[in-house]
Amino acid sequence: MIRVRCLRGGSRGAESAHFLGALIGRAVAGWVQKTFQSTQAAAAAATTAKSSCVADDDHKDQATDALAKECPVCSYNEWDPLEEVIVGRPENACVPPFTMEVKANTYEKYWPFYQQYGGQRFPKEHISKAVAEIEEMCNVLRGEGVVVKHPEIINWSENYNTPDFKSTGMYAAMPRDILLVVGNEIIEAPMAWRARFFEYRAYRPLIKDYFLRGAKWTTAPKPQMSDELYNMEYPISSVEDRHKLAAEGKFVTTEFEPCFDAADFMRAGKDIFAQRSQVTNFMGIEWMRRHLAPTYNVHTLSFKDPNPMHIDATFNIIGPGLVLSNPDRPCHQIEIFKNAGWTIISPPTPLISDDHPLWMSSKWLSMNVLMLDEKRVMVEKNETNIHKMFEKLGIATIKVNIRNANSLGGGFHCWTCDIRRRGTLQSYFN
Repeated sequence: MIRVRCLRGGSRGAESAHFLGALIGRAVAGWVQKTFQSTQAAAAAATTAKSSCVADDDHKDQATDALAKECPVCSYNEWDPLEEVIVGRPENACVPPFTMEVKANTYEKYWPFYQQYGGQRFPKEHISKAVAEIEEMCNVLRGEGVVVKHPEIINWSENYNTPDFKSTGMYAAMPRDILLVVGNEIIEAPMAWRARFFEYRAYRPLIKDYFLRGAKWTTAPKPQMSDELYNMEYPISSVEDRHKLAAEGKFVTTEFEPCFDAADFMRAGKDIFAQRSQVTNFMGIEWMRRHLAPTYNVHTLSFKDPNPMHIDATFNIIGPGLVLSNPDRPCHQIEIFKNAGWTIISPPTPLISDDHPLWMSSKWLSMNVLMLDEKRVMVEKNETNIHKMFEKLGIATIKVNIRNANSLGGGFHCWTCDIRRRGTLQSYFN
């Protein structure tokens, strides 16, 4: 009996042929149907499908390469050559209402801003500058040979009600927060802020198009976002409070139901790293772990971070065996990477001025970079110290100014979701 090695790496006999058929599509639809008629038929079909399903584990690269050629969506890590990307849109961005989950994720000096402008659009002049910056960023990406897609423009200031809460929207600026691509699958994150409950609507036309062209599309369980999901008495009044609560493993989100933002996950082939944060709970991580098993291993990391929210300005994997680790937020499990022979890089202190508004993020967006491949990185034009760091690593810097776009809560990694990278599924850990 042939031991069938499928595109995603599992050995499942006749059932694997059916799974493979779902990936390849109409071209082998008849073949998939036959695999359920008899074991002999399944074996025969597997034998004739050598181009996309092979019998030897040593040929997994050929199999995943076949997947990459068939499907418009294919990305296994953060550094393979980038071919297609979704870039967010700042248009119509709104300040989220000053709810408990927003308060827990923002800095005290901006709380009056949220109290005054929650539910209204961000300052018009600032958004206009951000729009121009993101347009230039897209032009640069296209010049580097990358296909650029955008979500829809939506009026985020409209009020909406569910049986459990009411809110206005926020934006479709950060696709990394809501979408996670794992192989040929797009996973829609459930999110944790009420202002982002309907954010997925801006991306649905794109996702439906990818689905119709062969991608796998999964929507994680949508949370109710009732009061039970939040610690409504979360005691935060200072940075010291945040440090103490984080050290005790206490967060504004409870374990009432699964919730997570996609930006709390970092991909490195068969290993995916997640953090428990203010927007991602352990139930959300466990849902992802079960969903992606057995092909992928989901590991939970933790950091000395008083306000954990999104992993990519704390721990950013930029190549095979190479990771940027925020020196202000050391990783408690860093030995995992050291024991695997990885190089740990501490990025330099950010240069952004104290008076520049960062309503939803820290200065460490300087390390929130986008790898175009192992030797090219898109980085903030004004962060000259990190340019030097990359140059010492032999990585060419593609410099773009997005300072005003930073104010909305993200750097290059946040503002993008890589849909297609040219590469194969590999393991970078023993």
